[in-house]
Amino acid sequence: MNLHEYQAKQVLASYGVAVPRGEVASNGDEAVAGAEKLGGGIWVVKAQVHAGGRGKADGIKVCKTHDEVRAATEGMIGETLVTHQTGPEGKPIHQVYVEEGSDIARELYLALLVDRDSSRIAVIASTEGGMDIEEVAASTPEKIITLTIDPASGLQPFHGRRLADALKLEGDQVKQAGKLLGAMYRTFEASDASMLEINPLVVTGAGDLTVLDCKFNIDDNAIFRHKDLAALRDESQEDPSELEAIEVGLNYVKLDGNIGCMVNGAGLAMATMDICKLAGGEPANFLDVGGGATKEQVAAAFRIIVSDPNVQVILVNIFGGIMRCDVIAEGIIAAAKELDLKIPVVVRLEGTNVDQGKAILAESGLAVTPADDLSDAAAKAVAAIKGDA
Repeated sequence: MNLHEYQAKQVLASYGVAVPRGEVASNGDEAVAGAEKLGGGIWVVKAQVHAGGRGKADGIKVCKTHDEVRAATEGMIGETLVTHQTGPEGKPIHQVYVEEGSDIARELYLALLVDRDSSRIAVIASTEGGMDIEEVAASTPEKIITLTIDPASGLQPFHGRRLADALKLEGDQVKQAGKLLGAMYRTFEASDASMLEINPLVVTGAGDLTVLDCKFNIDDNAIFRHKDLAALRDESQEDPSELEAIEVGLNYVKLDGNIGCMVNGAGLAMATMDICKLAGGEPANFLDVGGGATKEQVAAAFRIIVSDPNVQVILVNIFGGIMRCDVIAEGIIAAAKELDLKIPVVVRLEGTNVDQGKAILAESGLAVTPADDLSDAAAKAVAAIKGDA
């Protein structure tokens, strides 16, 4: 689950991290009122969407008058912001964050994330703040430093000193860096975060470290432990199909291909996507119905798959253990009748009640193509798209 910038800064501030003052607004009047409350002569109006690259897409405006604050806000609210991270569909803007201006002397990069290779929390830092970290990694990888934190000992003072040295901080900034890293680490652990990125982390003209922008991602598998954070979810920023999948207890991630996959088990789902690509196709989604899906969940899975206009064929790959193949077959039939399916369906069933499942499909009268194994299923799905089936 992602948080908006202003939400992330509120959470960080509760752990003692220094962030600029700001006000959330949903219209021009609220934005001007926020600027008046903040005072000063420079404000930054930021579109609140779950994506980076806002500045390059006119989603961040520096304003020097209240009229400019109003105009910037009214020019964003209700619009769709398209950045290199949103894809062509973009993200809707429902709120802006009006923030006090900052005196920026240097821009740095700092992030915490889960390093699955080392099974540790990793600290990623660079002197090249304000840029896409992927671009820095590609062009000047030597400017990125990585520290990993042993979970047995936790964050230690030397981590802060190494960070300060890597970012070329001096004097009191070294102490500030250690304090900031400690607060970020506590936030990360307490929130079950998967990523906490500050870009840029700025050194002000007065020599202070301030969080200018922030991304905060929380592990969906742990969100049940954080009702306060779950209440911050903005469903308007999420894919409707993925939200429906969550509501019915399915695991779904939309991809860019044209083969809709319905599989039971995450490992088998990944293998199915791989073999589709080996057969010359492109998976349109990752969809795991789990080990004990009901007929209703199977029907819901079909609805979600066909809601993607790119899907040209559906590949069902089920290995029945706890899951019964006859239940899958009944769900396929129910979905096909409800949705009046016009696209081809390729089905590979193995395991519990497989003969009953195959018989149910064979007697249904539906245009379902059976497959003997996974390779055969992928080949038939690709052939159906090409019109060779």
